[in-house]
Amino acid sequence: MHQKISEMIVHMSYSHQHMARVIDAKRQVAVRMSQIIHALPDRHPEFSGVDGLIENSAIVTKNIVAYLNSIADLQEAVAENLTHVMKEIGDQGEE
Repeated sequence: MHQKISEMIVHMSYSHQHMARVIDAKRQVAVRMSQIIHALPDRHPEFSGVDGLIENSAIVTKNIVAYLNSIADLQEAVAENLTHVMKEIGDQGEE
């Protein structure tokens, strides 16, 4: 009986650790969002006409493409590592 109670307490402590991580992550998101909002100018930015607007839009688009490419590279690396793990699991199952 004491063993089951101990196991329940251990599981509860793990769930509390995970909840603390989630709450901390949400806190960090809220802090970062407030920093972004604080950094926004109070007045409308000057883009110096259509040419400046096009140039700034191109910079933003370039940054988004670079971000998406880095996410794709990360997914590819994870898939490659997962392939090796699955092969190892399959080899151990055959033995």
